Amino acid sequence: MLELKDLYGGYGKMTILNGVSFKIDRATITTLIGPNGAGKSTVFKAIFGLLSIHSGEVLLEGKDVTRSRPSEMIAHGVTYVPQGRNVVPQLSVYHNLELGGITAKDQSTVKRRIDEVMDQFPILREKRNEPAIALSGGQQKQLEIARALLLDPKLILIDEPSIGLSPNLVQEVFQTLIRLRDNGVTVLMVEQNARSALAMSDFGIVLELGQARMHDRADKLLNDPRVGQLFLGGSMEAAE
Repeated sequence: MLELKDLYGGYGKMTILNGVSFKIDRATITTLIGPNGAGKSTVFKAIFGLLSIHSGEVLLEGKDVTRSRPSEMIAHGVTYVPQGRNVVPQLSVYHNLELGGITAKDQSTVKRRIDEVMDQFPILREKRNEPAIALSGGQQKQLEIARALLLDPKLILIDEPSIGLSPNLVQEVFQTLIRLRDNGVTVLMVEQNARSALAMSDFGIVLELGQARMHDRADKLLNDPRVGQLFLGGSMEAAE
């Protein structure tokens, strides 16, 4: 589905990615974990065309999309949900959803897609006329994900979806991502809560110093003592 080949890139002359290489399969959830400064969010920005790629390749379904602009990546079927709150607080839920299809030429298709997306997120249909600021943190994150689905993407890049959410709301968002995976959408996620994210993922990638150090099934990474000591707050035995 998506492949990065020996990717180097960063901000201006500053190199953050130092030869990142990995593949992710269609209709899977893959979580990027690693210490602060490892380059996790930078990987997303490189894929989505938001920073300078110095060398290497980004392939989507075998097609070279390296250095494509964000509008081109959206046309290729990739959407990006950045970290933090990204709704327009005073606009209604429905109008926030409309923003997801603002670049589409056929607005009748956008209206149909909004209706379909609200079928997937019943709480958004229930609150469609309320301002986004009235939603809970978990509901706002669902709104962001729903908006990203407006153009029927193949791949969603979602960065730190649990920030600022209670444990219950985090699980609600994770269940949303699992449903998307089950419906054929590929999910690539960066998540600060590495243990919980790996527990609901199919695969995990350990990023360190701008390189993919490990790439395996998520359950294997969860039980790997090296990962436990470095990135999961100690060994698995100590955490139980």
